[in-house]
Amino acid sequence: MLIWIKILVAIFIVMLLSFVAERVSPKVAGLLSGYPLGSAIVLFFYGVEISPAFAAKSALYTLVGLVASQVFVYCYYRASVTCKRFIIFLSSVAAILGYLLAAWVLHFIPHLIPVTAITAASIPVAAVFLFVFLFRSIKNKKIEKRVSLTHRVLFLRALSAAVIIVMITGAAHTVGPAWAGLFSAFPITLFPLMLIVHHTYGAESVHTIIKNFPIGLGALIAYSLSISFAYPTVGLALGTVISFGAATFYLLAYAAITRRVRSSRAGA
Repeated sequence: MLIWIKILVAIFIVMLLSFVAERVSPKVAGLLSGYPLGSAIVLFFYGVEISPAFAAKSALYTLVGLVASQVFVYCYYRASVTCKRFIIFLSSVAAILGYLLAAWVLHFIPHLIPVTAITAASIPVAAVFLFVFLFRSIKNKKIEKRVSLTHRVLFLRALSAAVIIVMITGAAHTVGPAWAGLFSAFPITLFPLMLIVHHTYGAESVHTIIKNFPIGLGALIAYSLSISFAYPTVGLALGTVISFGAATFYLLAYAAITRRVRSSRAGA
């Protein structure tokens, strides 16, 4: 029963983000890709299948692992502007290898410094500033002419996200909270979305998603940090609600600040 819930939720999320990319903009889809969607599913099922304490500890390592997820999109971006043939395939390979290498490096962090809420949150926040700088030259592109995606294509891409979720949550039983947390930071729902948009609308549209992904990760940072405190104290259900509230507050605050800055520039 739990496996089917994971699959259905993952499929729904990927299809929803694909709809946002088409109907609203890739920029908004990129921001929402940082919302705790795939990672939230993984952490919740860690709590259900293993224990809330395991999920809470894994959430700290999820924060550290968000550096690897940003390396993932950076490698995809660099490969997509370099490769001349088999762009999507080679970009995907580069992104996955980049993620695995980054995760392997990050798993040494507990041997160097204590992984506390402060250190675990500081590492991805610093990385966000770095990757926002690295992506500064990318132009935001809006999809002008929508292409009708068949339900079969969307379902197959979304199903790939579901398979990843099932594999990651299944592996958590044997790899421990550190590796489980690092795995949960994998861009489970973002990756199929990137494939759909890249294949259908081209590199510029997927680059817009990539550009805005690090900024959106603030929501996942808020979520994972909240989970690390909430799960052991108030339980899975209420802890999840509180943590989604923290993530939503971040996105609303970011939107409000962005509107204010635009209004100030327009009035200047």
